[in-house]
Amino acid sequence: MFGAERTRTLLGPADPARTAAVAPPPVSARELIDRAGATETVAARHRVLPTRRLVLAAGTLAVAVGAVAVLQPFGEGAPETPGESPAAAGLVLVPVAYQFDADPPAAGPQLRMLADKIKDAVYDHQSGRYMYHHSKVWGDPVETSADGRHHVAYASETKIWQAADGTGNQVSIQLEPQYPDQESRDYWQRESAARPAAAGTPAPGVIPLPPEELRPLSADPSELRERLKVEYGAGAASKWVGALYGQYVVPRAIRAAVLRVLADVPGFRWRGQVTDRAGRKGVAVTFDDREHDQQSLLIFDPKTGELLADELLTLSPVRISSYKVILDVAWTNQPS
Repeated sequence: MFGAERTRTLLGPADPARTAAVAPPPVSARELIDRAGATETVAARHRVLPTRRLVLAAGTLAVAVGAVAVLQPFGEGAPETPGESPAAAGLVLVPVAYQFDADPPAAGPQLRMLADKIKDAVYDHQSGRYMYHHSKVWGDPVETSADGRHHVAYASETKIWQAADGTGNQVSIQLEPQYPDQESRDYWQRESAARPAAAGTPAPGVIPLPPEELRPLSADPSELRERLKVEYGAGAASKWVGALYGQYVVPRAIRAAVLRVLADVPGFRWRGQVTDRAGRKGVAVTFDDREHDQQSLLIFDPKTGELLADELLTLSPVRISSYKVILDVAWTNQPS
């Protein structure tokens, strides 16, 4: 292609813009390529692994401590301002409100009581070849501004059908961007004005899952403690509880055993009644890892003991770093 200088040389005096100054582009080509690559990574990720790790850079993000509610449940999009770029639409995330915010009691006694009274889940009366999971995840990866202050990530919704040998199918779709605070949303709204308008979300494709050896579940306390990595503390246990429920259809006896194992792990605090990001009522426990300035949150169904959601927050200031909501779990014979 002809560059600007070569074109001007060829035109010579006939160039009508020969005296005009050309300003540098507002966004470099390199930055546009990097942004496109980040978006493609989310849309084409092979599998959604149930990880719990801190992904937002430290900064002075301002989210009020003890916010009273999640902004909106799933399925209710944020209203768009007239003239606003679709790329900047999306929710500002608010921490889940705890029943016991200040001085929460130790979680052990409450977790044992919950384990003793839980009932069957719907899938306890189902059968099938495939374990089905429908989940929504935010926080991996996160795009950060050059100064490290403003953050955005795209939520993704995933459906997985997986057999005991690991094979099956996965369907993932990228959803709306979400932000840890209003300042980040405002920043990326301004940035999006310089970007080409998106053509729309592509239809999700079916990704076949390769064979994988899935270790059978056991209600044996020693095996559960090993599987949940409780020797490394409550933070590690929180992560691996999320991994367990994100991959397996966990039967009632093992759900109760998980609760009893967690009850013996030092550091968990009882947060009482909460409402998760799908609008469901649950009960919650947290672990504050002051050394790493983060908090792990687990939300359980108070009737069945199922894990509804797990989140990771930073503590100073309080803000969302990542979340996963398990929207549905079932047994099925059809991998789609």
